[in-house]
Amino acid sequence: MAAKSQPGPSILLMLLIYAGLLLLLILTVVAAHFPLGPIALLIALAIAAAKSIMVILFYMHVRYSSRVTWIFVISGFIWLMILFSLTFGEYVGRAGLTRAQPLPTHHVIR
Repeated sequence: MAAKSQPGPSILLMLLIYAGLLLLLILTVVAAHFPLGPIALLIALAIAAAKSIMVILFYMHVRYSSRVTWIFVISGFIWLMILFSLTFGEYVGRAGLTRAQPLPTHHVIR
């Protein structure tokens, strides 16, 4: 009895994904050498998101998985976005905080 063949990416597609990941790696290194200011973080996150999507879809075979797997992957990304938004919100909120000022000398107990 012949084994049932599972759908999956071909070797050529896997090599193309690998080449794409290497190109994105080179793009990350090149982008790090330019003074891009505040947009540098957005560029780095966009490149990282593209790389992670390629790895998840093809190397982890999620693209060829059942719908239940897709639900768990998407819910994981939603949870990650919630954590990022809370972290970035807290980080931005710190801009209004300043260091504590030292007490005046007449308040010091001797």
